[in-house]
Amino acid sequence: MKIVILDKDTLGNDIDLHCFERFGEVLIYPFTKPEDTLKRVKDAQIVITNKVVIDAKIMQKSEIKLICVAATGMNNIDLESAKQKDIIVKNVAGYSTPSVVQTTFAMALSLIGKLSYLDQYTKSDEGWVKSEIFTDLENPYFELEAKSWGIIGLGAIGKKVAHVAEAFGASVVYYSTSGRNRDEDFQRTSLDDLLSSCDVISIHAPLNEQTRDLINQNNLKLLKKDAILLNLGRGGIINEKDLADFIDKSHIQVGLDVLEHEPIGEDNPLRYVQAKERLLMTPHIAWASKESRVRLVEGICQNIKTFIGEEI
Repeated sequence: MKIVILDKDTLGNDIDLHCFERFGEVLIYPFTKPEDTLKRVKDAQIVITNKVVIDAKIMQKSEIKLICVAATGMNNIDLESAKQKDIIVKNVAGYSTPSVVQTTFAMALSLIGKLSYLDQYTKSDEGWVKSEIFTDLENPYFELEAKSWGIIGLGAIGKKVAHVAEAFGASVVYYSTSGRNRDEDFQRTSLDDLLSSCDVISIHAPLNEQTRDLINQNNLKLLKKDAILLNLGRGGIINEKDLADFIDKSHIQVGLDVLEHEPIGEDNPLRYVQAKERLLMTPHIAWASKESRVRLVEGICQNIKTFIGEEI
């Protein structure tokens, strides 16, 4: 059995990958360009990929029997072609939930508490050291207690965020992007009502036909004056040009862990926002705590083990 890992660097250098060796020969590549994919997987039976695309052409010209997606989303795999060729495709669900939830609140609390401003003020030669009082109240923050937290996409991650928000004393409402979710623990509402009524809004939805450009110039204006908008779902759910324009026209604060094109492009309008103090961006890192990546590798190994057992 030959196993090829196409983009090992997306798993990090601090994670043990020796579990794969028990299944056969393992070839590991830090990163794979599209033009190199076919030659690297051509004679492999098992392929492990995070973001490297496996399309119909690659499947037709290779011996792949199992594709292990080192993620939850499988949009980089041609699933219809895999089905036609009897290629099994397995992802790993739920591994990143604690990590994403923690990052959601790290972002929210950093923005709510104005921590970047306060850190700079405290360290600055013109800040706290020149103050005549023991504190600084020029940039006040609010409490989550008794505030409203809106969740767009109430899946496993969204539900966990909802429970943590409640632990802070916030009330929770949600919008179902599919229209099918009817969770009895939380109040369901329309998107417009959620945007106009909530103090904090966090997105935990997949990117699909229903969610692309879900947040745009037409509904951004519904947000409360001092609202906080967080996207830890998928890039493309918020129209980035519309958001960049709106940030500079408003007082909202924004936290983004995902963008439509990653890494961020040099021409991305969010890089040129003037009110940089109200925009917090991280490089798609919410999923990636060490524990999360360990669970991911364990899940991939289990998928391979199950596959080999089925083959035997």
